Amino acid sequence: QVQLVESGGGLVQAGGSLRLSCAASGRTFTSYAMGWFRQAPGKEREFVAAISWSGGSTYYADSVKGRFTISRDNAKNTVYLQMNSLKPEDTAVYYCAAGFGPGRRRYDYDYWGQGTQVTVSS
Repeated sequence: QVQLVESGGGLVQAGGSLRLSCAASGRTFTSYAMGWFRQAPGKEREFVAAISWSGGSTYYADSVKGRFTISRDNAKNTVYLQMNSLKPEDTAVYYCAAGFGPGRRRYDYDYWGQGTQVTVSS
């Protein structure tokens, strides 16, 4: 089992930045690829970014490429999502996930956090 706890969400103006963190506990963090997904009201949960267990490979949705950066610190069992140049359409609940991917599908991940709200005002 892996427990995931996200933090760092909040309210920010368009053009601003936020950094989300996801702290993992339980089984060996380095066994897992990590991903970030988001879900806006009335929409499906969608892929945002993913990172391999070593941090050597990263993947992004086209909608966030060039604005968001995923990284991980295996010594701290934590994965991050740095979000810059935020837009109102980035408003959503953001979830981190652990799996044996990395992948872009929800089904690539076995463990999920509870989510953290990000709201971008125009």
